[in-house]
Amino acid sequence: MGIGFRELLVILAIALLVFGAGKLKNIGSDLGAAVRGFKKGMSDEEETTKDTKAAPAAEDNKKA
Repeated sequence: MGIGFRELLVILAIALLVFGAGKLKNIGSDLGAAVRGFKKGMSDEEETTKDTKAAPAAEDNKKA
């Protein structure tokens, strides 16, 4: 019921015909950079959220 190996090959062949080999390489590298940037952004957001939650507790301890 999913996309099989043959379907992926057909899609890749059509993309190769439409965009050409050089442009397809650029598209792949740009897509990889976008995924890496997204993952980095998500991990940075998690660290910021953890720091934000820890900061008020530290400030409360200083006031007491």
